Amino acid sequence: MLSRLYAELEKRYDEMVEIRRYLHQYPEISFKEFQTAAYIRSFYEKLGIPVRSQVGGNGLVVTIKGSKPGKTVALRADFDALAIQDEKDVPYKSTVPGVSHACGHDGHTATLLVLGKTLYKMKDDIEGTIVLIHQHAEEFAPGGAKAMIEDGCLDNVDAIFGTHLWSMTPTGTIQYRSGPVMAAADRFEITVKGSGGHGAQPHKTKDAIVIGAQLVGNLQQIVSRRVNPLESAVVSVGSFVAENAFNVIADSARLIGTVRTFNEDIRNDIEQEIGRIVQGTCLTADATYEYNFYRGYPAVVNHEDETEFAVRVAKDVPGVQLLEETEPHMGGEDFAYYLQHTKGTFFFTGAKPKNVENPYPHHHPKFDFDEHAMLIAANTLGSLALNYLEQNKTVKEAAKMK
Repeated sequence: MLSRLYAELEKRYDEMVEIRRYLHQYPEISFKEFQTAAYIRSFYEKLGIPVRSQVGGNGLVVTIKGSKPGKTVALRADFDALAIQDEKDVPYKSTVPGVSHACGHDGHTATLLVLGKTLYKMKDDIEGTIVLIHQHAEEFAPGGAKAMIEDGCLDNVDAIFGTHLWSMTPTGTIQYRSGPVMAAADRFEITVKGSGGHGAQPHKTKDAIVIGAQLVGNLQQIVSRRVNPLESAVVSVGSFVAENAFNVIADSARLIGTVRTFNEDIRNDIEQEIGRIVQGTCLTADATYEYNFYRGYPAVVNHEDETEFAVRVAKDVPGVQLLEETEPHMGGEDFAYYLQHTKGTFFFTGAKPKNVENPYPHHHPKFDFDEHAMLIAANTLGSLALNYLEQNKTVKEAAKMK
């Protein structure tokens, strides 16, 4: 059955590319992917494949039931874009000003659509059920995964697998990791409230810029002096705004930043430490403040057995040339929520553009990837689904014999 899967996907590779390029030209940002969702729904409906739409928002779920009962395995792909201008000079450049698929979600969607089409045609040979999760709003917290789970997308699912096309890794490489593989991604906002005045009379003010600058420096001590060196954490201030005339001392300053962690206890500690530092710094300067900490996605924690299973399967997948254990990534992913509800693993499929020494990173205006990686991703996800159902069928039959 696997050889048939690979052959069918190979024949449909051009269709995969065509779908990806169409989606790339018409991107939609998180929570506003109405036309993209309609495109996905129409794709399946034209094939006579039942699809449930508006799952947790703009999400869609397709259930492929095999000829006989068995386990249920899910595969997930996200389909939202980013508020980033597309600066590539390619025929499939985004036609939407200020919006582009600068992270590869168009490729994820094309991969799962064509894989779903192929698996549906093989349903008479499948024992068990394959659930295809087309998820909206991965890029912007609270994300789409949590709402889709609450709306039943994981009901009766025994395991889930997902991948991310990774432009920084050579095509043909599959990167995996058991345990934490992507970080919790949180956001904090601090508003320093001082007392403004003329730049020539600083002694009559409470300079919000000076206080904010002290905060930036003080916050760097959290990781270096509050977190165990054997653990990992990031505290970064990404925005510092206190706009005034050149001769006016600011009465307020706004700082926005991110916190990345793998350990939930450290995540909690850093939230409290930021609050303590803000309070102390502003108290010293006799200023007031507002501090808010917004929890984003939790860490993506892969399950050991499912990760080992994925490695065993991937080594025989056409196009896979290297299996590589990756270091944890500080980027965030709401695939984390799926793994909190059921067993599974999330891996990276190398998609470095051909003949490019230093590819543009994800979320860059000129981001692109090697489209051949989609075929490798489809082969791998399809193999995982079919092998998982076959393996558990064998276990079930063995149990009966005993």
